Amino acid sequence: MNIGRDEKFMREAIRLAWLGQFSTHPNPCVGSVIVKNGEIIGSGYHVKAGLEHAEINALNQAGSESKGSVVYVTLEPCSFHGRTPSCARALIEAGVARVVVAAIDPDPRNSGKGIAILQDAGIEVVTHLLEENALKLIEGHVQRFIHKRPFVRLKLAMSLDGKTALSNGKSKWITSKEARADVQKYRAMSGAIVSGVETIIKDDPDLSVRLEIKDVPNAKESNELDRPTYVIDSKLRTPPNSRVLRRASTVLVAAQAARKDLKFDHEVLCFEEESGKVDLPAFLRELARREHSYVLFESGATLAGALVEEELVDELIVYIAPKLLGSSAKSLLKLPELDRISDSTRFEVKDVQKIGEDIRVILSPMKRRFANGKNN
Repeated sequence: MNIGRDEKFMREAIRLAWLGQFSTHPNPCVGSVIVKNGEIIGSGYHVKAGLEHAEINALNQAGSESKGSVVYVTLEPCSFHGRTPSCARALIEAGVARVVVAAIDPDPRNSGKGIAILQDAGIEVVTHLLEENALKLIEGHVQRFIHKRPFVRLKLAMSLDGKTALSNGKSKWITSKEARADVQKYRAMSGAIVSGVETIIKDDPDLSVRLEIKDVPNAKESNELDRPTYVIDSKLRTPPNSRVLRRASTVLVAAQAARKDLKFDHEVLCFEEESGKVDLPAFLRELARREHSYVLFESGATLAGALVEEELVDELIVYIAPKLLGSSAKSLLKLPELDRISDSTRFEVKDVQKIGEDIRVILSPMKRRFANGKNN
């Protein structure tokens, strides 16, 4: 086994897989290349649920040359006939000699089974090559099947002094048009967009994906960019004429049964906790059941603070504008007061980029360390 050569071809498979990030949901992003005599003879990636998987696209390109080849794939080939036939069996029928896999599929319907089918057929299988890189492709897929909830991104925008709006409520626009355009990418990457009733009442956002079709690989029509929108609204206060309710895909999430005088015809989900608020963990489990692997929250200080306090955020995306809004302006998050710095919620900075005149910081949460030294 030539590790350097294997890594080279697996990196190409990973690069291809990322091309599907706007279109594959609820399926994970997967890429594959087929190599013979040191040359790539076929390559492909999964474009959309219901269409051919990455391995099949690569096999179709390689044709009869696939016999005796080496296949590199970022995720374990599927073993069962779901929306599409089994990729593992297609590889066997093509006569490939060796399969190199980056990550094992967490889906219990397939986990380990695809590899077993290949090995039983006498095909050499190598696993876990560049696994960490490949797992970045499927964070939501892993989260949905292992933890039974989606990968949660929380988007926030603030001034240098940590404010989101003036004391009179005005907030348009804190960030630049480039930063606002960048947010559209995260909407398109998500299976669903979630906001809170505070934001709906104050800003009346549309929350649609407004990327140009030309900027999104595989999106042929604007409706392919439509994402279901969920509004956290414990007492069903969303105004019936809200822009977000113009789309049939919008769902209201309440903490009580729908009011009898409800004036709009949209689905209403109820998840109530003892405090009378929406049970957010239960709501996220429902999103996973609906096959949403990635969810983007765009909300006000109350909902954003609840997500952070309940440790439900997997990735925090913060746009920081080079402006000062003053001490009486609205704060970024509503969180309980702390007595000790050691009890603070900590994040690790993953990426920092300049977007227009603003700074975008991407962070992931670190485990809380309490006074006894133990991690939560």
